[in-house]
Amino acid sequence: MSPTHKLLRFGVFELNLDAEELHKSGTVIKLPPQSFRLLAVLASQAGQVVSRDEIQKQLWYEETFVDFEHGVNRCINQIRNVLGDDADNPLYIETLPRRGYRFVAPVVSTTVAAPRPRVVESESGEQGRVLVLTGGGTGAAAAKVVALSHPAVVPDIQAPAKPAPEVVDIRLSGFRLWRILPVWIGAAAVLIALIGGGIYWRTRKAPVLTEKDTIVLGDFDNKTGDPVWDDTLKQALEIQLRQSPFLDVIPDSKVNQTLRLMGRHAGDLLTPEVTREICQRTNSKAMLTGSIAASGSQYVIYLKAVNCDTGEQLAEAQKQVAGKEAVLKALDTEAVDLRSQLGESLISVQKYATPLAEATTTSLDALKAYSLGQKMYNVKGETASLPLFKLAVELDPNFALAYSAMSTEYGDLSEMSRAAESARKAYELREKVSNEHERLPIEANYYLYTTGELEKAAQVYELWQTTYPRDAAPSEGLTFTVMILGNREKALEEAREALRLRPNDQGRYVNLASAYMTLNRLDEAAAVVKQAEQLKLESEDLTVFRYQLAFLEGDTAQMAHLASGAMGKPGMEEQMLAFQSDTEGWRGKLKNARELTRRAVDSARRNDAKETAATYQAAAALREVEAGNREQARADADAALKLAQNRDVRAIAALALARAGDIAAAEKLAAELDKTFPLDTLVQKYWLPAVRAAIALRRNQAQRAVDLLQKASTIELGMPTNFNVVLCPAYLRGEAYLTLHHGAAAAAEFQKFIDHYGLVSNFSWGALARLGLARAYGEEGNTGKARAAYQDFLTLWKDADPDVPIYQRAKAEYAKLQ
Repeated sequence: MSPTHKLLRFGVFELNLDAEELHKSGTVIKLPPQSFRLLAVLASQAGQVVSRDEIQKQLWYEETFVDFEHGVNRCINQIRNVLGDDADNPLYIETLPRRGYRFVAPVVSTTVAAPRPRVVESESGEQGRVLVLTGGGTGAAAAKVVALSHPAVVPDIQAPAKPAPEVVDIRLSGFRLWRILPVWIGAAAVLIALIGGGIYWRTRKAPVLTEKDTIVLGDFDNKTGDPVWDDTLKQALEIQLRQSPFLDVIPDSKVNQTLRLMGRHAGDLLTPEVTREICQRTNSKAMLTGSIAASGSQYVIYLKAVNCDTGEQLAEAQKQVAGKEAVLKALDTEAVDLRSQLGESLISVQKYATPLAEATTTSLDALKAYSLGQKMYNVKGETASLPLFKLAVELDPNFALAYSAMSTEYGDLSEMSRAAESARKAYELREKVSNEHERLPIEANYYLYTTGELEKAAQVYELWQTTYPRDAAPSEGLTFTVMILGNREKALEEAREALRLRPNDQGRYVNLASAYMTLNRLDEAAAVVKQAEQLKLESEDLTVFRYQLAFLEGDTAQMAHLASGAMGKPGMEEQMLAFQSDTEGWRGKLKNARELTRRAVDSARRNDAKETAATYQAAAALREVEAGNREQARADADAALKLAQNRDVRAIAALALARAGDIAAAEKLAAELDKTFPLDTLVQKYWLPAVRAAIALRRNQAQRAVDLLQKASTIELGMPTNFNVVLCPAYLRGEAYLTLHHGAAAAAEFQKFIDHYGLVSNFSWGALARLGLARAYGEEGNTGKARAAYQDFLTLWKDADPDVPIYQRAKAEYAKLQ
């Protein structure tokens, strides 16, 4: 096998370890032998801290009596001069006070073929003949090939027996002499290859953590007395660590759940003792704790990682800085150092290590407000956390992460205009957030809420999954996105994955249960809810979902119990009142439904949720118009538009007005939607086809309505809003086919409401679809099926208000079949 040279490449430089040469862009750069060897040691262990003790053992042997401290400082200065490096802003060698040095540039290791070693010089000495060898290097490289390490590492080489063997020395430039047994030149070549190929390559220690391990963050011990550091440093550290695709930090939701299982309260202080117990209970590998202390203007920040089970210290970092404004930068440096110590690769650390000031904010007060907002969200939910995120952006109008958090919270609360505006601001500031872990959610929210490009949002979530495969958030976002698009099987798959990654988060249980419910798999949905209850998980969404599930199961007692328990709870009360109004509308009790809608609207307005209130009112207009109360429908639509005019309000109101016969108003709203949301998937593929089809039906253009609705067919089984409004295109298509006297086609459309009862839930059009189905069977001449369908509807509406127009017509139509 041909001998080789081992090369380490970084930037424009190349270290030839065998020839002991440093090249810059192909040109040999002079570097003293000891400095070269130190550079080789550091570059061979790129990303790792090399202590001064280790350097002394490798290059200044114990029996070598020299001024080590002065020597190593001189070598470091020589290396930096040659590399053009800066000690304060290092590109290659970072000094870690009292610890050692770290090579921070990416290093690529490779080998190339080398010429066979040969004797280029021979001289005599007192102790025998001295051979000077070369491995194909140039100039001063002669004889340095062998001079790579302490003689203790040189293996014994057995030579063939020779008569009267003589002692042979190999002179090592820059090294003291030592003796080896006589060998011939071929054996020397083997020696050179062995040493040159292996001395400088130091096998890395096994990483402290693996990609399967999780870690728990404790609260910082704030010894300064300054409350600005409370929660702030922990949040900042979490943001830095979550950039890492390697580290997996247990989320606050799981921490709070574990605290409850420990008999504590969510949000309790995470002392080292409490953190360690959480770490053990969650089967995590390590816990990270930190502290900050102050003396005058000096701050000392200390981080420590500890094995949860054994208490063994795994890594630590400490830094002292002058001035409050330097604390976050110091925390950055320590966090990056800790990531390397815990086993993350240098390439990963360098790629995903955006400084906190860039990833977050330069305002400590804004970061503190953001930190408290995140904490409040994990303890009390969206409604309680929003004021803190608002405060964060008031303190720093360029705080991209706070805007992104606001967009998510507003989206969850169905405040769609606010969600869109917050997402837009975050997106405009995304260049200030150069790390992937924060940038990807910003982009996803922008496409989801601002432009409405659902396919692009899905693509971002998929990229996020690929980049951070252990993060549950992209699977959660993808669940929501594909559910809107009507791909319920895919939503179920993503919901399962999100829960697998984060099994103690109530939101993931709601998503999974919802996915099962929309597929009519009620038993599995109920099992998921039961599992959440056993874990003592509670939230606004989980309570509302229980109500929907109880409705589908016909459990009126449970429905009443859940509704009663939601009253007086901001954020939950208005949702429950709105669902109760839908239930009354489903049964034909429109007077009760109107009163419950009024209460839901008032509750939402008291909560500063005008958009939510307006959507409740617009949804009521849909209920009224299909019941035959056109004037009431117009009044509800107008009231909704006066409250707020976000996308959903205008879309639902436009559909209600078109069905009520106010074509001019419907067309105006449709034109506004088209102009304002040209890229929005739901507007262009769902709402505009539906509104325009409704207008066509009022103009007796039934076939045109069918043609217009073709565009909606791919997503009509989706969930176009956070509210209980679904399958509008199918209902309108059924009405169009009835007008065209295509009974079988109409029946197929109305049957969708019955087939997808889990998706429809208590949306009032689902009850009216039974009447549509009866009329469709009548068009077919199938009197038996028509009679049965009428009976189904009239039984459902047995307690309906007697003056509801559609109820009166239904009874008259049924009477004619008798």
